[in-house]
Amino acid sequence: MPQPTAVTRISLNRGQQILVGVGALLIAATWLFLVLTRPDTWEDGLSSTPALITLLGYVGGAIALLIATVPALPTRIIAIIPVALVLNIVIGEIVGSVGIPLYLDTIGTVFIAALAGPITGTATGVLTSVVWSFLNPAALPFAAGNALIGFLSGWAIKKGSFKNIVWVIITGVLLGAIAGVISAPVAAFVYGGTAGVGTGAVVSLFREMGQSLLSAVTLQSFLSDPLDKAIVMVLVWASLKYLPGRVRRNLGVQD
Repeated sequence: MPQPTAVTRISLNRGQQILVGVGALLIAATWLFLVLTRPDTWEDGLSSTPALITLLGYVGGAIALLIATVPALPTRIIAIIPVALVLNIVIGEIVGSVGIPLYLDTIGTVFIAALAGPITGTATGVLTSVVWSFLNPAALPFAAGNALIGFLSGWAIKKGSFKNIVWVIITGVLLGAIAGVISAPVAAFVYGGTAGVGTGAVVSLFREMGQSLLSAVTLQSFLSDPLDKAIVMVLVWASLKYLPGRVRRNLGVQD
């Protein structure tokens, strides 16, 4: 069976490109704020000052990206974005509660990135964490990592990473390694490495072996994230590959 090739071709004008830059800067600046300030009041939920700053930064970034890209997207793609958000949150909550050192909370993000490209994937990743934070405030600080996964997966798929299963897995492993570098400081400095039942257990194990907090969280990320993102990439690739032909055509998936 032919391999799926997704990513809707969109063209952005100068103003839209500027908005994309503004959105990316807001997301990066918010991540830097968290890493530098290391807020220890996250248990207060979204009512704390650091949480409000983080929320505004990530919401602003997501809005800028959506304003830039949504007008250029087909309606069929726009309609799927909310579904992708819900999918991320539901799977993330389930996996996070069962004690395995994985996340699987970027399946919807990568699916949108595959269909609509890296910028829309970035916005979907950020929005997932923002929406999720109203149910679980612990999700908000990881918005930058989710945004990066949306961007890099969309870019990689656009470049042909879905051409066969080997490239799908390699891409997922690389995405996980990069995501781990971005997420580890947040997990260490904001949550003390305890965000997530299964991943927190792995961090605790490394701490008992004498590793520093940041080292323990980073090692955990390099174990969990590559496997997690490889599974996510395979699931999205397989779903696009085995969708009925009519659905594939409606979504703009090419062979």
